[in-house]
Amino acid sequence: MTARTSSTIPAHSPPDGHHGISLNEATRLWARIAALSFGGPAGQIAVMHRLLVEEKRWIGEERFLHALNYCMLLPGPEAQQLAVYIGWLLHKTRGGLIAGTLFVLPGFLAILALSYIYVLLGHVPIIEGLFFGLKAAVLAIVMQAVVRVGSRALKNNAMRGIAVGAFLAIFFLGAPFPLIIVAAGLIGFLGGRKGLAAFRSGGGHGPASGDVVHDRDTALGERLPDHARPSLGWSLRISALFLLLWLGPVLALFLTLGPDNVFTHIASFFSQMAVVTFGGAYAVLAYVAQEAVGTFGWLRPGEMLDGLGMAETTPGPLIMVTQFVGFLAAFRESGAMHPLLAATLGAMLTTWVTFVPCFLWIFAGAPFVERLRGNPALSAALTAITAAVVGVILNLAIWFAIHTLFRQVQRLGWIDMPVLSSVNIPAVLLSAGAMIAVFRFRIGVLPVLGVCAGIGAAYILLA
Repeated sequence: MTARTSSTIPAHSPPDGHHGISLNEATRLWARIAALSFGGPAGQIAVMHRLLVEEKRWIGEERFLHALNYCMLLPGPEAQQLAVYIGWLLHKTRGGLIAGTLFVLPGFLAILALSYIYVLLGHVPIIEGLFFGLKAAVLAIVMQAVVRVGSRALKNNAMRGIAVGAFLAIFFLGAPFPLIIVAAGLIGFLGGRKGLAAFRSGGGHGPASGDVVHDRDTALGERLPDHARPSLGWSLRISALFLLLWLGPVLALFLTLGPDNVFTHIASFFSQMAVVTFGGAYAVLAYVAQEAVGTFGWLRPGEMLDGLGMAETTPGPLIMVTQFVGFLAAFRESGAMHPLLAATLGAMLTTWVTFVPCFLWIFAGAPFVERLRGNPALSAALTAITAAVVGVILNLAIWFAIHTLFRQVQRLGWIDMPVLSSVNIPAVLLSAGAMIAVFRFRIGVLPVLGVCAGIGAAYILLA
């Protein structure tokens, strides 16, 4: 689709700051993008590319891909950070704040509403059946993510070796997710510095091919606006502000409630997660499941699948599933506070410390992003991290499968092992059907989730 809007697209670069796109017009478009942001990062990035590059022609292909490459080097959800980047590029700090906030807001509200239903009506048969069906569908979707990311990342034996090493480390040794990411990144960085061919980057969440929209033919043009040029003073000020907004509440909770309070745990854990979330939501889920279920005991394994089902069926980043984790953690450790009030505050706190760092990375780093272009060592580090993520997601898929397809699980050291006699035949059949739909017939995520949820509800009601 290459149709232009009614606004005039300049043939040459416009003067700095005079691209003719009003903040109100941009806000309406970001709201539209937020409402359509289903399907994980690949689908979300494709929606942004279609609307911003092809339909509106506000920015060109080169600038879009340059921004995307930078966001893929950062921890956190790359699609939301891409929205912040382009919003900032068009309308300075206000534009980035509006774009990034609107990208998250619909999903936050939807998952918050579903979380209320979950804790208040979760044992009602029809609700229980809906989530039974969602778990089977989510297992198929996670397996699809293993195949999709693996086909893109594991191009040679070096990458396959990193993926296998990551899987063995997390599955058999219980190695922390951050340690795996740091080790993979270091291996890739050193391989890139030595110029090894196996560590050259490739692939990614690219937009669909088609007619190229050049920067010179867009509203923003080829030149950077004044606010997009590097300024050390501005970067230091904005970094200090967002560090305070991010870590200030964490410190305040630690000082007022103490280190053992659930809100302090939520703030510190998800702040730590925000700096190691390379590789997308599925990789993050392995880390969150490892800690939230195994270490903190905030929720049960099957509930992680329920939360992912919520995130898959609502707009916004899939990492919004962490909001559900914070909700349940505070709900179950509310103390003297009303459980629903505590849960709401837990969900808000989790979302805050997860996404405020995303604004920090963009506002502080985007003006200097030109220095990262074409850096082989950094690109190689990202390539190695992506390979390691395949092993991490495979571990997540196996973990989900064990807790979905079997009614009883026993823990042997670091490993969850199923009790074979407790196999859940209906779950096996429904999961197999979901996998056939996803892999054989290539049916989309939302239809698979909807059909499986309906079948699950019908089964529970009849049973």
